Amino acid sequence: MIAIIDYGMGNLRSVQKAFEAVGHQAIVTRDARAIGDASHVVLPGVGAFGDCMENLDRYGLIEPVRRAVQSGKPFLGICLGLQLLFTESEEFGRHPGLDLIPGKVRRFTSGSEEVPDRTMAHLKVPHMGWNDVRVTRTAPPLRGIESGAYLYFVHSYYVEPQDNGVACTMTDYGRSFVSSVWRDNVFACQFHPEKSQSLGLRIIRNFAEWEG
Repeated sequence: MIAIIDYGMGNLRSVQKAFEAVGHQAIVTRDARAIGDASHVVLPGVGAFGDCMENLDRYGLIEPVRRAVQSGKPFLGICLGLQLLFTESEEFGRHPGLDLIPGKVRRFTSGSEEVPDRTMAHLKVPHMGWNDVRVTRTAPPLRGIESGAYLYFVHSYYVEPQDNGVACTMTDYGRSFVSSVWRDNVFACQFHPEKSQSLGLRIIRNFAEWEG
């Protein structure tokens, strides 16, 4: 059973439908016991970092998330679900994250702001649409995904790991940024596999079949 964590924000049903499309049952839940009993856990997310952390706390989900990661079972973070794993975010001030992966969440600089790097002068924020990824480490969920594959992104912030060794894909948008990470039983991505058509479904299937 795959548990998709429901903290009141995010594209939960579309993630659930993606697992169903590849033949795997998934439940949307905020029940700590169901999360603990699940074989795989997914943390999706859309919205503001601080609000999402408040909701995780409100529903008593911070410790179940930490226990799921520490248990060794396969864990997938999607978009904001990637960012929440980090130490802190600079979105609308400074907000502490789950601190499961050391590092920060930073904002893209838009073309309307003064920036010293003129290659970013026409950058539109949020970064929205299809973009390619460069595979630097082939995490189990990325089996069959080659460098240059196009996946779907919607985000204004990107992660900056303390240890770049956790990165497994990079993407260029005004600058090169880490678009997915892999450490032990955790794979988390800035792109949306559930919105990335056949390649995204391959990632979803690979994750569901991953034994951690």
